[in-house]
Amino acid sequence: MHIMEGYLPPFWAVVWTVVALPFVVYGAKRTIKTMHADTKMKALIAIGTAFVFVLSALKLPSVTGSSSHPTGTGVMVVLFGPAVTAFAAAIVLLYQALLLAHGGLTTLGANVVAMGIVGPFVGWVAYRAVRSSLSLEQSTFVAAVIADWTTYLTTSFQLGMAFPGGDGIDGILLSAIDFVAVFAITQVPIGILEGVIAAALVGYLARVGSVTKDRLGVTA
Repeated sequence: MHIMEGYLPPFWAVVWTVVALPFVVYGAKRTIKTMHADTKMKALIAIGTAFVFVLSALKLPSVTGSSSHPTGTGVMVVLFGPAVTAFAAAIVLLYQALLLAHGGLTTLGANVVAMGIVGPFVGWVAYRAVRSSLSLEQSTFVAAVIADWTTYLTTSFQLGMAFPGGDGIDGILLSAIDFVAVFAITQVPIGILEGVIAAALVGYLARVGSVTKDRLGVTA
């Protein structure tokens, strides 16, 4: 998913940075508010962010100019909601760009939109939709899988818009479909595996009392 440094045309690099910025700023405010409301959340936010960092650093070659890996954002969005997840993902992606050459600064906005905003938000909506009828672990599995797959769908459309396969919307769609087809080879099984790991982790945190089931996935 991490679109590499310099891969996007300057226009799209600027567009995605502008789109991502207000979500990250709002997420930072929500993160500070969450930590002030309950000081114990500081450690949990740090653990969740580290979880995202480790999983999303597992870079597997997928398609020219990009890579495939788990995202880890399913756990964050269940624990804290999409706003805090957006801020955590932005921090993770910035560190990875600077320290691991994974992604890049010019493509940071696009990567944040895909992995930190759209993917987690759709995963959170899916979690809220199924939580009343499924167990915590099952709901977390759904959230993590949907967040992972949506991230790669978003990246595919970002690349399709940057490198259309023809004129107009049809060219964008054709290009995006080509990217999706390549991503799917690795990302379908990776997303399912991530869902299993996320469900196990959130279930464990609930059992040991680190989080309460009634607050999981409540806030946006």
